[in-house]
Amino acid sequence: MMKYAIGMLLALGIAAQPGAHERDALVRFDGGIGVIPASAGAGPANADGTLPNVKANTVRGVPPGAGPWRIGDLRAAVSADGHITVKGRGLLLASGNSIGQNASQSVFATLICEAAAPFVERSTSLAGVPLEANGDFRIDDVLNPAPAACASPVLLIRNLAGQWFAAGIVALGDN
Repeated sequence: MMKYAIGMLLALGIAAQPGAHERDALVRFDGGIGVIPASAGAGPANADGTLPNVKANTVRGVPPGAGPWRIGDLRAAVSADGHITVKGRGLLLASGNSIGQNASQSVFATLICEAAAPFVERSTSLAGVPLEANGDFRIDDVLNPAPAACASPVLLIRNLAGQWFAAGIVALGDN
């Protein structure tokens, strides 16, 4: 009976330990924001209703994808050694005739840690992972180059053309 009790205590102790990726996490993301391709328009509208001076929603040098796109949920963790895990749900088109579809896209993740240019793009494999029909995806990879520190983290989910479709929301505190 004593051996059983000791065995159970050891098993519980091991199970309660945080995973290696959680212990040395450099940054975590909890939630996501889908892209809206235009961030502003200026000037009087053209006859067709478009604006002549539309400003693209470029984030730290990365252009937006055609869209808009929505994401239901995004969770990501980046370790100090550059290992990254990302779980995304529902990354789908949010307008047009293909609304609610994944446009047969594959995606990869990019972490940018600099608040001002020059920006360093630390990315997973540029081959990407295909979006499932419902827009779900998983990335388990290593960023290249690995970040030494990350004072101003932005995580972008990008297509193979390099455009961003979704961004992670930094988890602050105990989130």
